[in-house]
Amino acid sequence: MTDAAFGVSGRRILVTGGTRGIGRAIAVQLARAGADVVAGYVRDDGAAESLVAELSSEGSRITICRADLTIESGKQRILDSIATGPLSGFVHCAGTGVHRPVGELTLRHWDFTFALNLRAFFDLVTSLLPQLGTGASIVAVSSEGAMHAFPNYTLVGATKGGLEALCRHLAVELAPRGIRVNVLSPGSVMTDAWNSFPDREARLREALERSPRGRLTTAEEVAYAAQYLCSDASAGLNGHTLVVDGGQRIRG
Repeated sequence: MTDAAFGVSGRRILVTGGTRGIGRAIAVQLARAGADVVAGYVRDDGAAESLVAELSSEGSRITICRADLTIESGKQRILDSIATGPLSGFVHCAGTGVHRPVGELTLRHWDFTFALNLRAFFDLVTSLLPQLGTGASIVAVSSEGAMHAFPNYTLVGATKGGLEALCRHLAVELAPRGIRVNVLSPGSVMTDAWNSFPDREARLREALERSPRGRLTTAEEVAYAAQYLCSDASAGLNGHTLVVDGGQRIRG
């Protein structure tokens, strides 16, 4: 009974940004745990095809959908890819950002960052409501920047803060429908996203110094938490931000 509560076997779960980095780890974990995963992505066909080949060879169920969620046709492509039945979960890992000092940021950068990180999430949630039934789980992937300020992170941090606030409101609004909404906030995870930071090496050193374990969080650790939030074991969590950082944030 206890093991069953953590299971996601037979559930259909959409993972946006699901072919690279943290999103890929989540898609892999959910698929290996028996879920029928749809992984959305916007570029890098090679990474997407490699993911399908890996999981298909294991007998796990996954399909991919290339779609730009910031435009209507992209959203519709995602909706078409899951139109065959109800959806048990939606994990929003898709994200982007411009990492520059405030004085170098423009409204174009603002619109670019908010369009995917926040607006697309809201748009998808409202569009998916007819398919999300009782017991469904929505998970938005945030970051420490939602609460703490970092250099060159202004716009991304603002979207993550907005994402967490939005999820709290959605959690209350959707609870009567039997839908839970939670936030998953990873610590520093080594992914390709680090390559976009101009102060990459300094940031990594600082993250390691703050970690009580002396290492970064792994994508797999985040993926285990995502499965938990998509399972019945987390039925009592709604409007919660689950931090998976090995204690990094405790140290300021």
